Order: sequence, then structure tokens, then C-alpha cells
Amino acid sequence: MSKEKLIFCPLGGSGEIGGNMNLYAYGADNNQKWIIVDMGVSFADDSVPGVDLIMPDAGFIIDKKDDLLGIVLTHAHEDHIGAVAHIWPSLNCKIYATPFTAALILEKFKEKKIDISSFLNVVPLNSKIKLGAFDIDFVTLTHSILEPNGLSIKTPLGTVLHTGDWKIDPNPLIGGQIDEKKLKSIGETGVSAMICDSTNIFSPGRSGSESDVRDSLLRIMEIKTNRILVTSFASNVARMESIFYCAKKTGRNICLVGRSMQRIYKAAKKCGYLKGLIEPLEPRDAKKVSKNKILYLATGSQGEPMGAMNRIINGVHPDVFIEGGDCVIFSSKIIPGNEKKLYSIQNLIVKNKIEIISEENAFVHVSGHPNRDDLKDMYNWVKPQCVIPVHGEHRHMAEHVLFAKEMQVPKTLLIENGDIIKLLPGDKPEIIDKAPSGKIYLDGTINVETDSQSIKDRKNLSINGYLEITLLVSNSGKIKKPIISFRGIPEKENSEHFIFDMEDEILNICRTFSLENKNQQKNLIETIKQNCRRIVREKTGKKPFTNINIARV
Repeated sequence: MSKEKLIFCPLGGSGEIGGNMNLYAYGADNNQKWIIVDMGVSFADDSVPGVDLIMPDAGFIIDKKDDLLGIVLTHAHEDHIGAVAHIWPSLNCKIYATPFTAALILEKFKEKKIDISSFLNVVPLNSKIKLGAFDIDFVTLTHSILEPNGLSIKTPLGTVLHTGDWKIDPNPLIGGQIDEKKLKSIGETGVSAMICDSTNIFSPGRSGSESDVRDSLLRIMEIKTNRILVTSFASNVARMESIFYCAKKTGRNICLVGRSMQRIYKAAKKCGYLKGLIEPLEPRDAKKVSKNKILYLATGSQGEPMGAMNRIINGVHPDVFIEGGDCVIFSSKIIPGNEKKLYSIQNLIVKNKIEIISEENAFVHVSGHPNRDDLKDMYNWVKPQCVIPVHGEHRHMAEHVLFAKEMQVPKTLLIENGDIIKLLPGDKPEIIDKAPSGKIYLDGTINVETDSQSIKDRKNLSINGYLEITLLVSNSGKIKKPIISFRGIPEKENSEHFIFDMEDEILNICRTFSLENKNQQKNLIETIKQNCRRIVREKTGKKPFTNINIARV
């Protein structure tokens, strides 16, 4: 029997929505070569203050970088490419991407002042690359971004279809249609396993077409007489083109608001898309246009604190202003976890007597992921021997396993991040080991572990506040009145301030230590810290992050 194996290992995106990162390996145990498919981020919430991006922990593959053949990217959504510029410096390997994805990758590395040009390989649509034993065929799919690709990964032991993100859009408006013919051809040659998107597994029917959304948006906009502000995912270039189309049809100027909207627009134009559109106005020029002749397309559809929508609705955007009687269209869905901040913005809009249109009351959005009928078509085209669900929370993936069994797929496997799966050879794929997996936070510009001291301290500060005590000690050991300052600790009105109690406590403690003895300083600091924290807890219920300074003068 051959000692060679085909291995699959997800480090992110299996058991969660976001942070997709998948590994494949081929070879004998002592001579395996690896590829990475996608390297994405997820976005932090209020539980990790000060952190914006969360990435898969890539330590497992970084340790194997000498055997790494390259990174292959399926498409340009942040949950598939957002971590590349942060992790790649630890890998220094080739990157393979189709033109639009490559253009955005170049921009990310420019921001970090890294010249990636000699490592970035631009792959033409529907073409093939060979990395070691992996023959990788890029398959054009449809999704909510330009140039989504499935990957047919052929090895001497068999073929795997890695779908990436996809849907079946019969009229995608921009970019090619799903390559049904190629998918059927791949299915006819035999697919040992399909690694498949699970996002919409609970949704019946089909995910819908961008063409239908365009028609609906036009009908809505044709009857509006004041300003129209549309917010959508910047990466959805088809939706962007639809907004341009609606602007032209309704005799309005269009203005793009937000850095990512501008960046995606420029990248799409550079790659030959968005031809024949009206020219967008700069925000500073758009504010001079009468309100019945302007249409804004802005970022921030998820209520992001720094997104353009948040600044516009709160009246702090320097160039964009809306008022009662205007119309705001949320041409997007709510990503789970964003409800609170998004509803906060929407409530403010309603309070200001501005009309809101969203997927809750109108047809203004379709998903980019496959509903159950879309999945049925893919299964019938590809006829996989095994389906392994990814790109979903555990509940999505478990339901996808049941769906695959209903579709009479011979084999299924439920996995999670870190599982090392032997796909081939063998009668069925099986989990044979566990790789170290987890998350890395981008804290400012530094990658840190989830249990890093900076994260722990900031959580403590956000919950309990900050207390600082400075002791001025003379060379003779005498102490002056301690200097006490604090932030984020609640105070009661008309009651004795806890600072007075702390001052007395500190002076009493200092009398029990020889302040001339510098060796006792550590014990003194710890005793003051414990006792002052106790006083604050008794007076306020808080246990502040406490810092003690001793200055000898």
C-alpha cells in the first residue's frame, strides 16, 4: 500500500463564520508538502476592547513553512484574505490569486510597506496551476464579490473540490456565470471529497439573483424625491454597479463614501470591470448638489463605529448630511453579532424622521451563499463521494451533514478547526490527529495571543477602572502625603470619599515597613495594592487595575 496521504486541516472557518484558513498536504508522513487555501479574518466585538481583527493561529503551518508550496486564494472577501498581510511575513511563500483578488492583496501589502510583487502570482480566470503534487484548476463561480473561484485539487490519490464561497446566480450582472459545464466535467472524472460552504444550509429555495435586486432597487428609487443614501458591503461590486445604474436611470449623481468603497471601486476599474458608468462625485462636491439629484453609496452597513454610515447618521461626517424626509436603504443583511450596534443606528435614523428601507420591509438584498436548492444542483453536478461541510457554525455544519445524507452522498464527516483529516487513501475520510489551533488578535499593529497580558489588562480596565498611587519617599525614609488618581471608578455623592480612607491606610502600612530598606519595597507595594483595592471594592464594588509607584526624592 502507498504510504502517501492526502490531508486536509482547517485552522479557521470550521465551527464559525469568518476567519477561513484551510490546509492541504500530500506525501508520506516524513515528506509532506503543504498548501494553504485562504487566510481570512473575523471581526472583534465588545468582549475584546481595542481589538479590531481576529485571525487564525497559523503557528502549525509556520512551523512547516519549509514544506509550504504556497497560498491559494479563492476570492477577495476579508474573511478569506484579511489575514494574509499579517501572517505572510512569517511564511515568505508564493501567493496565487485571480486578478481582482491580487489587486486588493497588493493594496494591503502597500499599506504595510511590503513589496509583495515577486511573490504574488496572478492566475487568469478558469486556468490551472501546479504546486508539487497538487494540480489546481480554478473554477469560476458566482458570489457577492468579483471572481469567486472553486478549486479542483487533483492529486495522484484523487480529486477534492474546495468550493470556497458561492451561490448559483443565473444573472450575476458583472463577472461570469457559474461554470456548470466545468463542474459537471470535474464530477464525471470523480470527486473523492467536496469541502463545501454551509452558510445558508437552513435557508430553503434559492439565494436569488442580483438582477432581481437591481430591478427592485430601481422601483424604490424612482418614487423618492429627496436624498437617497444606500449602504451595502463595499465588496459587492455587482450591487455597486446596480446603484450606479439606478442613479443614471433616476437622473441622479452618485457619490461613494468610505475608504473601502473607494478602494473596491478603483480595484474593479483597474481590472476592467464597471465600464460605461457615470463618474462618481467627490463627497465635498456632492454636498453642493440639490437633494433630489444625489444618491450616496456608503460603507458601514453593519453599524461599524468607524464606518461612514455611523458618522453620517451621528452628524459628524464633514461632507455628507441627511435630514428628515430623506431615505436610507440598507442593501445588506445583518451579520449575526452586529444587531445591537446596527439597531442603534437605525433607531437614530427613525428618531430623525428619515425613512428606512431594509431587507425587513423590502426586497433590497440577496445572499452570496447557496440555499438548499443551490446545494442540490452542486451535488448533482459534482456527485462527490464524500461531503465535508466548512464555512459555518457547528449548527450549520451538523445540518449540512444531514442534508448530504438526504442527498444520498455515500460519506460525510463533521469536523472542527484543528482536525487533521486523512482524505485519501481509504474507504472514507477520517480524523487522524489534532493540530494546534486557536485565534490571534491584532492589537494595534501587533499580533498577540488571546490570553496576552495586554488583553487581560484592557478587559480589567474596561470593567473595573484604574487606580494609581504614587509615594514620595525622602532619603531619610520619610513619606509625604500619597498622590492618588483614578479613572473609571464610580463615586457616591455626599459621602466620604474613599481616597481619604486609602490615604490613612497607606500611611499606616508604611509605618510597618522600613522605608530606608529598598529590599522591602516589593512587599510594601503588594501590601498597599491589596489593601487599597479592598477599600475601593468595599466602597464601590469595583476591583480596579492598580499601579503603585515609589519615587525617592
